[in-house]
Amino acid sequence: MLTRAVLWLVRGIARLPLPLVRGLGAGLGWLLHALVASRRRVVMTNLALCFPQWSDAELRAQTRRVFTRFAQSWLDRGWLWHAPEAVLRRRLVLDGALTALEGTTPTVLFAPHFMGLDAAWTALTLNIPRRFATIYSPQMNADADAWIHAGRRRFGSPEMVARLDGVKPIVAALRASEPLYLLPDMNFDPSESLFVPFFGVSACTIPSLSRFAKLGRAQVVPIVTRMTPGGYAVQVLPPWEDFPSADLVADTTRMNRELESYITPDPSQYYWVHKRFKDRPDGEKPPY
Repeated sequence: MLTRAVLWLVRGIARLPLPLVRGLGAGLGWLLHALVASRRRVVMTNLALCFPQWSDAELRAQTRRVFTRFAQSWLDRGWLWHAPEAVLRRRLVLDGALTALEGTTPTVLFAPHFMGLDAAWTALTLNIPRRFATIYSPQMNADADAWIHAGRRRFGSPEMVARLDGVKPIVAALRASEPLYLLPDMNFDPSESLFVPFFGVSACTIPSLSRFAKLGRAQVVPIVTRMTPGGYAVQVLPPWEDFPSADLVADTTRMNRELESYITPDPSQYYWVHKRFKDRPDGEKPPY
């Protein structure tokens, strides 16, 4: 019942002016930062490990910004998934190497966990005349799951492959020229991951970007999303050269190195609320 009430309120946000939505998000972010101490420690730990050069004041300020952007991005889903299409076309700016997405070239989109990850997906499915595919993890709450699933299927009839369905439907989608929107930059199953550097810290990293590019004989095109006062800027970067290689560890190391360069200009845009360093190499204790 509570979930349905919250979702009803978020849907109502679709009618509000964006500055008001962002103001509500800033207030919610302040509240979450103040009350959810366990997650605040996660964010501060992640940032302290990745940006050891920051002062304590900068670390605290960046942590508050992360919570603000996190809350704003969740409220933004109200208009992303329920506002008229004309509103989305004004607020979502898609630019960059768009020619890389033309035609039928098999493509894996490297879509890191920036706060605007659903804005980028919406911008692509709204504007690019291709059927996209992505991997979907069902939510535990049935109402939230139905809302998120419907929101992500709003435009372009994308293929939502359940994570438990395995590799075959993903590779089939790639070989059918459906660009795969892949988010491989979180701490997933360590049995399927490699430990490679991320901002100089050994991080459990799934090597799926290289693997799917090989299996689908696909180019890799990065997608970088920034929250802006007017909505979101979604930048399509040129395809990576000489990727994938024959070295899975080198490819996964490169992925994290490239990601660092996307995060550094504005770290608060990234999803630091996740326990990125939860799993550790043998003998190390988790930092949380």
